[in-house]
Amino acid sequence: CYVRQRGVIDDRFIEFDFAIGDPSLYVEMVLPVAAFEQFCRLNRVQMMTEEQAQAVDADMEKWRYGEDALQADFEQLNHEDQQ
Repeated sequence: CYVRQRGVIDDRFIEFDFAIGDPSLYVEMVLPVAAFEQFCRLNRVQMMTEEQAQAVDADMEKWRYGEDALQADFEQLNHEDQQ
């Protein structure tokens, strides 16, 4: 089980993604801090690494915009950097 903490609301609630098996297949959840800590302990979660989080984000971008659009954006940014 994987958890990726997304944010804290009013110092009372934790926003997070929860995945079983594949970090890219997750549900978004919100729990009070104590319940979040208990949830993580009971499910023996692994906190998602930065590399896993970046891979999930890249995959989401690919599904949302398509590989061609992402490649075009990359080439545009690369072209702007060279000028």
